[in-house]
Amino acid sequence: MKRTLILCCLLAACGTPQERCISSVTRDLRVVDRLIAETDANLRRGYGLQDVTIYHDVWTFCPVAPTAGAPTPPPRMCWDSQPETIQRPVALDLGAEQNKLAGLVAKRKELAAAAAPMIAQCQAQYPE
Repeated sequence: MKRTLILCCLLAACGTPQERCISSVTRDLRVVDRLIAETDANLRRGYGLQDVTIYHDVWTFCPVAPTAGAPTPPPRMCWDSQPETIQRPVALDLGAEQNKLAGLVAKRKELAAAAAPMIAQCQAQYPE
């Protein structure tokens, strides 16, 4: 998720002024679109997916702190926990998911109508 956010920030910085303006006024619309896609996928699948972080112990080189006046000690091996994020299926109330989807679709229409004049303003302010 962090990589996606960083990539979006970098791409937004590289866009034209018009693209950056439109991107800023449609941020909420993009969030609602993502939530609609996620909710629709849950309904089609019949269950949801939850991110869970699990930890695996791996055998790795450990840093060894040098002591003053002594030669540098050789590296040593030790156990280290490495995180891994997996998705696990979770049960959903499909009726509540359907209601959520209907609410998100209505909110999207509202946001799209509110964003249309701002997009037109961006296009007028920064013609390409």
